[in-house]
Amino acid sequence: MIWILAAVCGLLLLIYMRSEYEKKHFSVDTYEIRSEKIHEGERTFVFLSDLHDNRFGAGQKDLLEAIAKVKPDGVILGGDMMITDGSKDYVDTERALYLVRQLAGRYPVYYGFGNHESRMNWSKRQFGNVYEEYCEKLRQAGVHIVKGRERYEIGGDIAIAGVELPKECYRKFSPERLDARLLSIQMGEAEKERYQILLAHTPIMFKQYQTWGADLTLSGHFHGGTIRLPLLGGLMTPQFQFFYRYCGGRFEKNGHTLIVSRGLGTHSVNIRLNNQSQLVVVKLKGKMDQ
Repeated sequence: MIWILAAVCGLLLLIYMRSEYEKKHFSVDTYEIRSEKIHEGERTFVFLSDLHDNRFGAGQKDLLEAIAKVKPDGVILGGDMMITDGSKDYVDTERALYLVRQLAGRYPVYYGFGNHESRMNWSKRQFGNVYEEYCEKLRQAGVHIVKGRERYEIGGDIAIAGVELPKECYRKFSPERLDARLLSIQMGEAEKERYQILLAHTPIMFKQYQTWGADLTLSGHFHGGTIRLPLLGGLMTPQFQFFYRYCGGRFEKNGHTLIVSRGLGTHSVNIRLNNQSQLVVVKLKGKMDQ
């Protein structure tokens, strides 16, 4: 009996140590996409999502060095860079702002909001004017906030838009799904001639994002499914969906692409297993680019 207990404790210790390693060490995964809409040469973007105040070295040194090695043409932030706790009145945005300012001083930065940024706006009684103050600090740093009608062109062949989803879309167990018409009301129509990138924090509406006109949707939110099992994929999303297909990775459907980041941090369920933190690199090329 003692040997069994010791073995169980040893296994739990190994699982804990592995989880701590995966939370503090990120992989760099590259996805290459070709499109006839890309005609101004190859562009490389780094995509960061769901940092949740996690640290990778002093002053995010490890993360910044990894991004510098990629030499991106721009950095795209997919939201949830901080943690907003529904039980607390205070939100610490300084750690997220420090990283964003460092990035904005080196690259064009495009920032789409997730539920943790949006919660500051949903809960005015709780958080006061923190949302507006955060947006203003981002703009002062030169960050392009990508949400609603705030859209940007990157050269003459790429467009980037972002949808700031309502809290009902993040509801546990039965999240609401907006239709493409409501997406158009919030963001306007998708670009037809340019390669249209959409920042949409949750991937649950991939079908609607396609219908709206996104050539590439960049999402996160599901943290890779927390624990990834061979053949089965991610075990559980933050919205308590089990073995949900779009937890992490690249997906193609009807000529449209969805890339879901496994994220760089955790919250609530503070564990990763077979699910290392992830820095995503997206290379966009024309059909004829080598």
